[in-house]
Amino acid sequence: MNEFIGLDSWSLIFISIFINILISILGFLPSVFLTAFNISAFGFWTGIAISILGESLGAIVSFYLYRKGMKFAGIDQILSNKYFLKLKEASGTEWVFLLFLFRMVPFVPSSVVTVAAAFSSISIVAFSVISSVGKIPSLLIEAFVVMNVLDADKGTVILLAGSVAVGMFYLAYRWRKNNRL
Repeated sequence: MNEFIGLDSWSLIFISIFINILISILGFLPSVFLTAFNISAFGFWTGIAISILGESLGAIVSFYLYRKGMKFAGIDQILSNKYFLKLKEASGTEWVFLLFLFRMVPFVPSSVVTVAAAFSSISIVAFSVISSVGKIPSLLIEAFVVMNVLDADKGTVILLAGSVAVGMFYLAYRWRKNNRL
């Protein structure tokens, strides 16, 4: 794939990490597509390593910017998120455990965890270590799913995409129904 794009591997690695940092700063874009690209371009284990590095650096940069008071999209939604509220109320070892746990789960929005950390008293070093270690299991799960999708035949991918679309419409319907005044 590197030859097709016309860039050497190191350039692609730096671009991938930069995009991952941007995704983390924006806080609402999923990084699964970048993980899929990394696995396709660099192979399974190298792709995972690049994704872990990119997501870790993205979380650290986001943490720093959020702590410095940078405004970003969706702050009201994040501040009322149940995961954010749980993290906000925690302290000490419970905070460390929850940060690690929420980073491990692939479906908890990273921006929620990062914002909660930025609003807490945790140090950037402790956040960096716990967040990075916690992302490893999450990215492994994500990578195995991505590999199965990349290796799947066209019919399976269409079925999966259709199922995801139906699920998203259902969740949007439920959210809209529950949030009506």
